[in-house]
Amino acid sequence: MFESLKKIDGELLLFGNSFHNSFFDAVIPHLTDFWVWIPLFIWWGIELYKIYKRKLIIIVFCVIGILVAADRSSVLVKNSVKRYRPTHNIELKDKIHVVNDYRGGQYGYVSSHATNAAAVALFLFLLIKSYPKKWLKTSLFLWAAIFCYTRIYLGVHYPFDLFSGALLGSLLAFVFYKIFVRFST
Repeated sequence: MFESLKKIDGELLLFGNSFHNSFFDAVIPHLTDFWVWIPLFIWWGIELYKIYKRKLIIIVFCVIGILVAADRSSVLVKNSVKRYRPTHNIELKDKIHVVNDYRGGQYGYVSSHATNAAAVALFLFLLIKSYPKKWLKTSLFLWAAIFCYTRIYLGVHYPFDLFSGALLGSLLAFVFYKIFVRFST
């Protein structure tokens, strides 16, 4: 059972990693970086300020807390599980298209990118779930999906690394949302 899941995970990775062209090879390494997304984050901050006014500072601290918790917990899992990244897996590393010789660290389960993105996206979604602007809500999950897919495109994560990271991030988002509701009322 476990071996067939690993095989499916590897096949999905190779499929998702196969859409290479010179344009994406130039753009996607930048899309995997948080700093590129700052204009989007600023827009989210402006929209959140319209809703929450002075409570925005509490939201900012919650997001910082989420990012610290998500990053540290995902690294803890990575160092405990020690699942090799696809680019370090002897059976797969020669089948993966690598961009700019980027291979990531040795271990990849769970994806810190996916944990961070899911945590932030879901936390902010929970804050605006009754807000009428659908594009704002859609942008949260579209960003998280693009941010996560870059990891498959670059060949540094299996889909299950991303899925598990997203689950961990979602759990953290719910915890921080409950903390926000408790302390902001």
